[in-house]
Amino acid sequence: MANNIIQSYPLPSIQRLPIYLRLLKEARDRGETIISCTKISEEVNQLSVQIRKDLSITGIVGRPKVGYKINDLIAAIETFLGWNRKTNAFLIGAGSLGSAILKYEGFVEHGLNIVAAFDVNPELFGKTIHQCSIYPIEKLTELAKDQTIEIGILTVPANVAQKAADLLLEIGVQAIWNYTPARLDLPALVICEDVKLSASFAVLSSRLMNRGV
Repeated sequence: MANNIIQSYPLPSIQRLPIYLRLLKEARDRGETIISCTKISEEVNQLSVQIRKDLSITGIVGRPKVGYKINDLIAAIETFLGWNRKTNAFLIGAGSLGSAILKYEGFVEHGLNIVAAFDVNPELFGKTIHQCSIYPIEKLTELAKDQTIEIGILTVPANVAQKAADLLLEIGVQAIWNYTPARLDLPALVICEDVKLSASFAVLSSRLMNRGV
C-alpha cells in the first residue's frame, strides 16, 4: 500500500500511471523491450513531456533518444504504487456494491488481497463471493488478531460509515477506501481515498446534456 509520501506527488500523475502500466504490459506481451515517451504519447493521447514528468515520480530515468526498458519501467511503476506486494484488506458492506468489488479480479493483479467481508445481514453470513467469506461485523476484531490488515474498504450506508471506520481504526488499518458519501473523521496519519460516484456521474451526465453547446 502506498504510504503518505505518495500524497506529495501530483494526483493526476499518479492516476495516469495505471494507464501507462496497462500499455507497457501489452507492449511486453507483443515482445517489445524498449519504449519511448513519444510512443506512449501516441497511444494515450498525452503530451510526451507530461508523460516524462509522470514517469519521473517513480524515480526511473530513460535514455535520451532511446527511451525506457519496458520491464524496468513496469517494475518502477508497480513499486511506486505498491502493486508489487500483497496488501491485506477487509471489506465492510457486502451488498450490491461490496459484492461487485469482491468479484473484480483485477485487484489481485494489483496486490490487493481482500481477506474477508463483513455485513449485518444474517442472510449473507457464511456465503462466499470470489473465494472471500462473509462474516457478521462482530467477528471483525477476532479475525484481525492473527494478521495485518492495512486497508479497510467501506461500502455501507452513509449513516453507519463512521461507526464502520472506527472499527477499522481499532484493528490498526492504515488506509480507508471510502465508497460512501460520508465524510469520515479520521486520525491525520490514516489515509482516506473517497470514491465520489455521484460526482463522477455528475460530470458524465452534464457533458452528455451539454454536448455541442
